[in-house]
Amino acid sequence: MKVNGFKIEAGADLSFADLEGADLMGADLSGATLFRANLAGADLGGANLEGANLRGANLENANLGGADLGGADLYRASLRGADLEQAKLEGANLSGANLKCAVTPTRTIRVNLQGANLQGANLQGANLQGAIMPDGTIHD
Repeated sequence: MKVNGFKIEAGADLSFADLEGADLMGADLSGATLFRANLAGADLGGANLEGANLRGANLENANLGGADLGGADLYRASLRGADLEQAKLEGANLSGANLKCAVTPTRTIRVNLQGANLQGANLQGANLQGAIMPDGTIHD
């Protein structure tokens, strides 16, 4: 996949990259390292981010609709206002993440939300079975 003339390979190290507003729709970034990357406003709809390292990444107002974030590490990532509708988050680590005003997916089984800011997040209809909640309890 090419973004602004650069080819991105699965498993690439894009730590600290500035990809604000980038069109990464459908990109294969499985296993990629996007540590503290700026993806604010980026279109990651349908992207494969399975197992990606997104620790501390800025994903504010990003489109992650339909993206596969299974097993992704989003520790302390900012997802404020992000669209996560239909995103796959099974096994993802969202501990300490900011999900304020985010549109969350309906399938969030076994997600670590410990310490996450869910203020204003739309969790209506979300399946939180086995999820670790912000207070550390496990949702039935």
